[in-house]
Amino acid sequence: MREIVHIQAGQCGNQIGAKFWEVISDEHGIDPTGSYQGDSDLQLERINVYYNEASGSKFVPRAILVDLEPGTMDSVRSGPFGQLFRPDNFVFGETYRGTEKMFLSHLFISAIYLIKNQNKA
Repeated sequence: MREIVHIQAGQCGNQIGAKFWEVISDEHGIDPTGSYQGDSDLQLERINVYYNEASGSKFVPRAILVDLEPGTMDSVRSGPFGQLFRPDNFVFGETYRGTEKMFLSHLFISAIYLIKNQNKA
């Protein structure tokens, strides 16, 4: 089976990614809560390429969302399919004067950790 971990980074990447998840969820018959509402077995045939099946027959995107600005993440969360994502898969923060390099290193390490965990799921 083929599995894809979707990574979206930055404001533009997260805005495009949010629209991507709206479209692919519609194609697979997934509603904004992660429940399957489709009417065809074909919609479920390859659903595990992009989604993990969670408890209660909910489908969760295999996605990592990264940005320095928490506002971008708030925008994704409050969007039509924002509740679809696992809260742990949002990596964000604010830079602090004089510590940008350390903060970016921490952000990068957090994202890599999440990617590794997605591959284990």
